[in-house]
Amino acid sequence: MAELDRRYGQSVGRADAGAIDQGLRAYMIRVYNYMASGVAITGVVAYAIYAMAVQQGAGGLELTAFGNFMFASGFKWVVIFAPLAMVFFLSMRIGSMSLGTAQLSFWVFSALMGASISSIFLVYAGESIARVFFITAASFGALSLWGYTTSKDLSGWGSFLFMGLIGIIIASLVNLFIGSTALQFAVSVIGVLVFAGLTAYDTQQIKEMYSANDDGSMSGRKAVMGALRLYLDFINLFMMLLQLFGDRR
Repeated sequence: MAELDRRYGQSVGRADAGAIDQGLRAYMIRVYNYMASGVAITGVVAYAIYAMAVQQGAGGLELTAFGNFMFASGFKWVVIFAPLAMVFFLSMRIGSMSLGTAQLSFWVFSALMGASISSIFLVYAGESIARVFFITAASFGALSLWGYTTSKDLSGWGSFLFMGLIGIIIASLVNLFIGSTALQFAVSVIGVLVFAGLTAYDTQQIKEMYSANDDGSMSGRKAVMGALRLYLDFINLFMMLLQLFGDRR
């Protein structure tokens, strides 16, 4: 009888582990799908704004009236800082949102980010942007896969990476006003290291956020929040690599 109980317990344990593993895979796929949709929205919005902002003139590309409004007026500061305000709003309020509102807010944020980075098409050649994007995608995929599969506990990286992130934000804001190329280069190099580390760290943290006991709404909000974290890692890694390796017009 004891032997039967032991075998039955092992079978139930394996079944529970299988259900959790299947649920975790579905949860992570949902995270990556949300993230991919956000990146796609950002890319479409960024290019659409660029296409409306320029026209072919006698001396080459010229800004349209819309382009001057977006890139050469005081409104450009609204465009630059709107995603930052939105990400703070999402981080603070997502726990009290419905799943539908959380999804919509994430996609609105992705569109705002597209508007914010649309000027890259004015600064860098299109082929260069595409090349760096694929380099970023390959690097992000490898780092995220490692963060998901490694047995190493990455939680100790958190405080170090957070300090690096705060330093990058402060230095980037300062450089908006002083325009130092040396500071921009240093920020880009450190940024690549920080966001590479954050990609692996955040993936492991998102994986550990999963609970088989969560209902559909809770699991969905966690997936959206996880997608936001990975989206920010991807976009920032892309921007840092573009500043280092992008070919300027």
